[in-house]
Amino acid sequence: MAGPTNTRFAVAVHVLTYLAGVEGRAASSDELSSSTNVNPVYVRRVLGPLRAAGLVRSRPGPHGGWELTIDARRLPLSRVWQLMQDGHPVLGLHGPDPSCAVGRRVQAALVSLDSRVAGAITAELERLTLHDLLVAEPSPAPPGV
Repeated sequence: MAGPTNTRFAVAVHVLTYLAGVEGRAASSDELSSSTNVNPVYVRRVLGPLRAAGLVRSRPGPHGGWELTIDARRLPLSRVWQLMQDGHPVLGLHGPDPSCAVGRRVQAALVSLDSRVAGAITAELERLTLHDLLVAEPSPAPPGV
């Protein structure tokens, strides 16, 4: 089975949790890249919307880097999800041929389903803050993983 292609939310949560854990100092893009195991350019792309939303800031200079600007206890994961989703469908909807009656019906059903799924994801993520992840005990991996 293919894995997800959009990792922006996971990388954003990882980076934000990392920054919350190193409170009091800035972390470089290279440091964040190493922790997330993704390219520094990708990390900076993920940080862009977070900076625009006022959740992080960058500081130039030899001891510069990225800093969290909000208390981790006050940052629900739903906010990060919404920033990273940017209104895109959760289910990766496509645009069927508008002249196809089946395509129109399927598309309408999928758009409705996507809205419900997005609402369920947002509601679940609303229950957790960044701080919850920072202090969470790691769970054992499920069998076979």
